[in-house]
Amino acid sequence: MTALDLPELDTDVPVIEPETLKERIDDGEALTILDNRVQSEHEEWRIEGENVSHVNIPYFEFLDDDLGEDLFEDLPEDEEFVVLCAKGSSSEYVAGLLIEEGYDAVALERGMNGWASIYEYTELDTDGDAVVAQYQRPSSGCLAYLIVDGDEAAVVDPLRYFSDEYVQDAKAMGAELKYAIDTHIHADHISGVRTLVEDESITGIIPEAAEGRGVDYDVEYQTIADGETLTIGDTELEAIHTPGHTTGMTTYKVDNVLFTGDGLFIESVARPDLEDGDEGAPNAAGMLYDSLQERVLSHDDDDIVASAHFSDAANPADDGSYTATLGELKDIMDALSMPKEEFVEFILSDMPPRPANYVDIIETNLGVQESDDDRAFELELGPNNCAASNDALTN
Repeated sequence: MTALDLPELDTDVPVIEPETLKERIDDGEALTILDNRVQSEHEEWRIEGENVSHVNIPYFEFLDDDLGEDLFEDLPEDEEFVVLCAKGSSSEYVAGLLIEEGYDAVALERGMNGWASIYEYTELDTDGDAVVAQYQRPSSGCLAYLIVDGDEAAVVDPLRYFSDEYVQDAKAMGAELKYAIDTHIHADHISGVRTLVEDESITGIIPEAAEGRGVDYDVEYQTIADGETLTIGDTELEAIHTPGHTTGMTTYKVDNVLFTGDGLFIESVARPDLEDGDEGAPNAAGMLYDSLQERVLSHDDDDIVASAHFSDAANPADDGSYTATLGELKDIMDALSMPKEEFVEFILSDMPPRPANYVDIIETNLGVQESDDDRAFELELGPNNCAASNDALTN
């Protein structure tokens, strides 16, 4: 029996929308989640929160005709809990079964796929005239940015799945998207640059240094080299080549904001092994050190670091964005004050598992592999893991 061939129940199962669940978690509400996925999937990727408790029981354990009492021993008897699975079908069955047993359960609409569809918009408090907004995808920690000045706009590190949102949000502010820009060839999500070029006739921009990885796009695009600028309304965007995470990694500066991509996060620094593997990681880590010290940390301490990801270890700024000033990061992140040799050894000593499907994602983003919308969405489910380990990186 499969998750799509489940017994029918007469019970009406209440569901909770992902956005509503996120609001309750953000409000600090104590919640219990019953995860019906297999243990390996639950351990790799789940919904986190300071007051969130988890019980992991795969759905197939609820399919026996005789359910033992020990199956229910970890479930709360006097409070509502949320049941989830990958796509929503098996968790609705389990929630219905538990309701029949007298429990107060709701099912997460569309399961973890629904959770991965949440995308939140927050405007940064900057010193410039341009509006800079951060998009947050809590399921994976992916961040993208909309820059609007007058009637022109640009998006940095867009996600393919949310391409329409950037266009609509720019129009809502009286602007048209002019550029779709990537900081590098991503390994954790499918870029929206080509989609925006093809569907909206927007100019796609990738770093000149990234072309050498074998970019083979089926649409026209432009490159930007170190020191070159783009104009968005009256605002300039400057490219700063910062290799390390990848050879093409490029930071962009707009007013007092540094879009650091995957080079520097607010709780960690880049992992250096996703382009050339373990063999090339030491050299890449050395490049990362030089880029950080010479090309990023040399900016004003008040400049804002706006990276391409955040993790559960990150704390939002007062404006709700996952950003921090360079001065703040220098104060809390030990890795930024280490000598080069110590930095390289430290970064290589404790890297997390590589992102799921990262080879297929990179090849899709290079244009050498095709993935339709459904396949692209499936590829990027799960944690991003593009940072070095958060453990001991900050004091």
